[in-house]
Amino acid sequence: MRILGIDPGYALMGWGIIDMKGNHFTPVAYDSISTSKDMEPTDRLKCIYNSLMDIIAEYRPEVASIEELFFNSNVTTAIMVGEARGVAMLACSNSGVPVFEYTPLQIKQALVGYGRADKKQVQQMVKMFLNLEKVPKPDDTADALAAAICHGHSAGSIARLSKLKSAL
Repeated sequence: MRILGIDPGYALMGWGIIDMKGNHFTPVAYDSISTSKDMEPTDRLKCIYNSLMDIIAEYRPEVASIEELFFNSNVTTAIMVGEARGVAMLACSNSGVPVFEYTPLQIKQALVGYGRADKKQVQQMVKMFLNLEKVPKPDDTADALAAAICHGHSAGSIARLSKLKSAL
């Protein structure tokens, strides 16, 4: 299964593509999409959308995993990140890529086994699971890969639940 992980952001959106075969993860590509504060807000969102559409067209993920937002004390920032997250979900939807959402707690639990793990612990697990020489930078990119790995760990349970629901 090919998974696109997305860490939503307005100035910087992390993304990562991994392949999962059995319980083994292989990194395919990862980076971040950046927008300049000098750009108009609509142009920033358009840049994110177009960049994700290009990534999806090039790598053809089967599913996408995106981190849910947690409440931010800066309301303006939270709104902008929410808009960017919506644009990311729209790019996936318009490309026919199903989107699965995970909280930061769920992602940490899936990678570290502890929902209150710190960022460095999660980054080290990303490095280990993907057999990388170093932790991907910037942090948003490592977070996107963590979201993809989280979905890989959850995909079997999701499929079983889906089958159970259809049988009812």
